[in-house]
Amino acid sequence: MVRSLPRLRRPSAWGALVPVVALAAGLLFATSGRTAQGTDLRAGEITQLSELIEERDAAVARQAAQLADLQRQVQELTDEAATRDGVVAEATAQGAAGASAAGLTPVSGSGVVITLDDARQRSDGSLPPGARPDDVVIHQSDVQAVVNAVWAAGADGVAVMDQRLISTSAVRCVGNTLLLQGRTYSPPFVVTAVVDASAVRSALSSSPQVAVLRQAADAFGLTFEVRERPQVSVPAYDGGLTLQYASAG
Repeated sequence: MVRSLPRLRRPSAWGALVPVVALAAGLLFATSGRTAQGTDLRAGEITQLSELIEERDAAVARQAAQLADLQRQVQELTDEAATRDGVVAEATAQGAAGASAAGLTPVSGSGVVITLDDARQRSDGSLPPGARPDDVVIHQSDVQAVVNAVWAAGADGVAVMDQRLISTSAVRCVGNTLLLQGRTYSPPFVVTAVVDASAVRSALSSSPQVAVLRQAADAFGLTFEVRERPQVSVPAYDGGLTLQYASAG
């Protein structure tokens, strides 16, 4: 009886490709290491984005300065025309009467300064017990909740950072930065308002959204500080007034 030889398994296509893939991966790692030379290959993209933001902020600042100069020239020409034309004088007076309500004039008086800030980073980089990365940063909803409460308290004027808020202002966050009227700001975020302090504290206490912020501040170390001030100043709104996306309903 002839003993049959054991049947050899035919190598699969994947088994044949394993050495090729391993060789290619090794070459890729070696090339990356030589190219990086100990640096982060992705840092270039991060640097470019940072530079782009800085360039955009500088462009917005230049345009804001140009706008202020043009507004000054328009006002001078309007005042000059008002001395010769009764219709222009009447329209100018009507506009001046509504300027304060529209936020186009600075206001000052007793009020509050509210500071919102991310939690301090621990020395070892760890998060507080039970916290996620999103729990230790200030969000758009937090800033908006505080602003809404201040308005509800009957504020005469509100500013976030150095920007006066008006009826068309929108508070937006991109990552952990605040985007307001074309400019970007990093925390801490400061809300300044000419308002009765006791009314603000009452409005903050009754806001469900602010209650969530208070809980996060207590649990994870966020900064939520309300300070009364005998005198605060809120600048006039100096941005554009043209509505680009509104339409009649």
